[in-house]
Amino acid sequence: MQKRTLVTCGLPYANGPAHIGHLRTYIPADIFVRSLRKEGRDTTFVCGSDAHGTPIVINAEELGTTPSELVTQYHDHFDETFKSLNIIFDRFGSTESETNHNRTTEIVNTLISNGYVFSQEVELAYCPTCNRFLPDRYVEGVCPDCGAVARGDECDQGCGKHLEPGEILNPLCKICGSKAEFRSQEHFFFRLSEFSGFLSDYLKKLGGTSNARNYAMGWIDRKLNDWCITRNLEWGVRFPGHEDLVVYVWVDAPIGYISFTEEWANENGIDWKEYWVNPDGDTDIIHFIGGDIIYHHCIFWPALLKGAGYTLPRAVVASGMVKIGDKTFSKSRGYVVWVNDDYLDKGFHPDLLRYYLASYTSHTKELNFSWKIFQEKVNNELVGTLGNFIYRTLLFAQKNFGAVPDGEIDSGVAKEIEAAKDSVIAAFNGYEFKRGIDDAMNLASFGNSYFQSNEPWKLIKTDAAAAGKVVRNCLQIAKALAILFESVIPATASEAWNQLGMGTELKNTPYDEVAVEIAAGQSLLPPSLLFAKIDDQTIKEMDAILSDRVSEGASKKHITFEEFSELDIRIGTIVQAEPIKKSKKLLKLIVDLGEGGGRNRNRQIVAGIAETHSPEDLVGRQVVVLANMAPATLFGVESRGMILAADSGGAILLVPEREVPAGVAVG
Repeated sequence: MQKRTLVTCGLPYANGPAHIGHLRTYIPADIFVRSLRKEGRDTTFVCGSDAHGTPIVINAEELGTTPSELVTQYHDHFDETFKSLNIIFDRFGSTESETNHNRTTEIVNTLISNGYVFSQEVELAYCPTCNRFLPDRYVEGVCPDCGAVARGDECDQGCGKHLEPGEILNPLCKICGSKAEFRSQEHFFFRLSEFSGFLSDYLKKLGGTSNARNYAMGWIDRKLNDWCITRNLEWGVRFPGHEDLVVYVWVDAPIGYISFTEEWANENGIDWKEYWVNPDGDTDIIHFIGGDIIYHHCIFWPALLKGAGYTLPRAVVASGMVKIGDKTFSKSRGYVVWVNDDYLDKGFHPDLLRYYLASYTSHTKELNFSWKIFQEKVNNELVGTLGNFIYRTLLFAQKNFGAVPDGEIDSGVAKEIEAAKDSVIAAFNGYEFKRGIDDAMNLASFGNSYFQSNEPWKLIKTDAAAAGKVVRNCLQIAKALAILFESVIPATASEAWNQLGMGTELKNTPYDEVAVEIAAGQSLLPPSLLFAKIDDQTIKEMDAILSDRVSEGASKKHITFEEFSELDIRIGTIVQAEPIKKSKKLLKLIVDLGEGGGRNRNRQIVAGIAETHSPEDLVGRQVVVLANMAPATLFGVESRGMILAADSGGAILLVPEREVPAGVAVG
């Protein structure tokens, strides 16, 4: 009995629009699935939106909406975007579904029953001003390992370490900017440390890409810490028996793979347990993920599945990261290309981006997106090689014969086609998508050489039968190319298939069909160009959009140390605060900056923080002040300085780590 294959993709976070960094995972996965089906393998493809976690709650609060409404908005966005790119899932679900809530609860209860979950009193960051515990990204502080600024669950600006609740040092509340304090609360932990031996053996046999396996093996060599699997949030899957806690997002998110399979199976009259609770191992589960979530999929996830008695993944395929114009991908700095705004809405064909992202480099290596390189690959490879061969063949055949002419298929041509098929299958099965695409493109190059060297435009004048034989061989190559490229550029390959007059649906055509001779006498449709060249002006316009975004993303120009030294930044203590008449946003502050004596120590500053801070809560607080800001008059009140704050849907005051004398310099 042939094994079933279940392919999943890491879940897009329902917190913002799709960018091409997302597609580094989804396009190769879709190519892989289409290729497996062409081999005749029973393959199911599932994914869904990741609907839980602190960032969604924070973003919803900033936008004045609910987490549910925000999740629905971006779930629909990703669903539509994937379909526009011909990334077709059998099920695109959501971790907020009732199925996923139920499956997560069942698995957590099983882990509890099996003794893999324990409770423990832990010290957590608590904001006395907001009167709440601060989960994950509601808190910011210092990494206990490297000393870098870190968020509550990860040292995102330093060593990259996962941080458990309570580990962060010098915590600050990201809601109001106040100092947080540590308070004790009961939370629940997964005994990850007990799975070290199992994981060591499991990872040695894990298929997929070596970057995933090797990275995970590096963690096994260290001590595995137990994972806190509960959070203080109202949004998420409730932890059984504790209405004040939800399970950590990295528990219910991967369980989504199971629940999406369950939903698809129920709709199709199939038992989902055949995929996920199958002791006979009749299913190959293959995860396609980004390189930044290897730990979760190769350490935490298989341990969770093992502890609950579920089927283990056979392979984890991790992609390399994405750069934009040779710069590190960064949405905040503008180094980002949005799938809809910058690509689909500008009229670019979906297949061009599918081709670029899959053929630029090896799947595990860093991929650079450049509009200039994009243009070169499209014009040289898709237009100049593949499109040129198919169009010139069809144009000549239709003009001179009107149908597929008679003639034998040369053994050399048949061998080239068969070799290309075998190499494409082997490459795709080995997750080497660039190599497979290059091998298919080499067949197109061979076709161009065959057409050129046999000169059918000359033969037609003296020997129509000989010209017909050349054309039939070229049409056979074109047929094979349509089949081989369908996984990569499905819409364009299908158009070529239709122009060949095949009369069947290409996506259901198996690889073996490349060897079946195209029928003599088969009608050919009037051909049209499959690809159009991208002109320099278009690329210039796209580069300008990216440059403008980068300029907007830069908060200010680069400055020298000497220029920075001219900024007089000091710690001040607010001694008085009051509203400014007729202004909803401004407060008048009197700030002690340690200047002179008596009343001369104080500086009057106008700050736009009235909507987020009440005057009575500000008195006595220390803030960071730009003291040599040029004086300005706002609503008739003179301001001689600037209070520094972060803007995240409202002012977040910058505060010193501990109280210091007023006037202490920052720099």
